[in-house]
Amino acid sequence: MATTRTDPLTLEVVDLIGTVVARYHDEYEEAAARYHLTGAQARVLGLLSMEPTAMRRIARKLKCEPSNVTGIIDRLEARGLAERRPDPADRRVKIAAATEEGRRTARELRDALHFAREPLAELSAEERGTLRDLLKRMLGDTGAGA
Repeated sequence: MATTRTDPLTLEVVDLIGTVVARYHDEYEEAAARYHLTGAQARVLGLLSMEPTAMRRIARKLKCEPSNVTGIIDRLEARGLAERRPDPADRRVKIAAATEEGRRTARELRDALHFAREPLAELSAEERGTLRDLLKRMLGDTGAGA
């Protein structure tokens, strides 16, 4: 059984993680707003730009109800950034995909996020690898080795 850690170092690390998360979300929301998107719309567009995805899977990934994803896809589709297609594996299922314009917008959004990328670039490859492995370990990813 794990014990609760309340030593000053642990509390400082928890506080720093919170600060990093808050800054990332703030920058993400600002970048999304420049494209007249909500943060949720930008996150869904980012997922779709990597691969067409079933809406239930998007909902699981974002930890929200499928009906919320439907509304987000509706708004992205109305802007020409996403489209619905039949799933080739099961034509009864609809998948969402980014359009060419959607992929371009998602790429520009990613390029606009400097908060994490610039400080990370100042770390050596070994330091970035160590940070990645520690974060994976914190998240319970047992395959944390490089």
